[in-house]
Amino acid sequence: MSNKQLRPPRPVESERIPLKARNVSFSWEDTPLHWVPGDPFTTHTINVLHLLLPAGERWFVHVYKQALPLIRDDRLREDVIGFIGQEAMHSRAHDEVLPHLRALGLDPTPYTAQVDWFFEKLLGDRTLPPGRARRWWLLERVALIAAIEHYTAFLGDWVLNAAELDRRGADPTMLDLLRWHGAEEVEHRSVAFDLFTHVDGSYRRRARTWATAFTALVFLWQRGARFFMENDPTLVDGKASFRDFRRSGRRGTLPTTGAMVSSIPRYLSRTYHPSQECSSAQAVAYLASSPAALAAERAVS
Repeated sequence: MSNKQLRPPRPVESERIPLKARNVSFSWEDTPLHWVPGDPFTTHTINVLHLLLPAGERWFVHVYKQALPLIRDDRLREDVIGFIGQEAMHSRAHDEVLPHLRALGLDPTPYTAQVDWFFEKLLGDRTLPPGRARRWWLLERVALIAAIEHYTAFLGDWVLNAAELDRRGADPTMLDLLRWHGAEEVEHRSVAFDLFTHVDGSYRRRARTWATAFTALVFLWQRGARFFMENDPTLVDGKASFRDFRRSGRRGTLPTTGAMVSSIPRYLSRTYHPSQECSSAQAVAYLASSPAALAAERAVS
């Protein structure tokens, strides 16, 4: 079986929309430590996003700026530039949550230092000779981002539909941050895969980097949840376990393990394209009603 995709997967053209960065801002002074009332585990499991995303999305932007000279398609270049703008804004928005957590007695610095090392050192630029070796490392990271974006779109779609968080009285500002971000992840869900297909498209690389990305995300996420639970100043002997994750999935406050597992063969299918999943219309509809996005639009006009 060929390592190359002889026929690129067919995108759903109606799902493509122009991308723009929205200069949103959020006010955190009224958001409690446990912003899902009575549920520190769900709160802190989702809070891991604030630890992972600032460094991760800065890394996305850095890698994509290096990849821009490889793009030979004007429309894809436009999409990648829009993606870069959105990811830079996501990084800033989640970074601004961290001082609020410190003010509530939960300092995330020990964990964010590890995340920074992971993206800046382990996955950062390497001293490689120009030519094949340097190109290989760039393509490897482009493929890693495509795999990660499969899961950011999955999570974006989930949070847009997570009505149980509303029923449990989750903090509206935090929900708006998560859903604004999730909607933009759905908006640009095809860009990373399209870029990877454009500059390489190797199925072997896609499968290999998926395994790397999935393993790293699971490892970092469980470490982050444990860090938050163990360091929460309001908890005595706080713990995080896979059993807690499954229980929260059944309640609807976190994604189910079944949904996460079933997303794996879809990404690994040779006919996969991100536009076949999620709904751009739903994402656009949320962004048209998001308090933060609307405030950003008013500030521009």
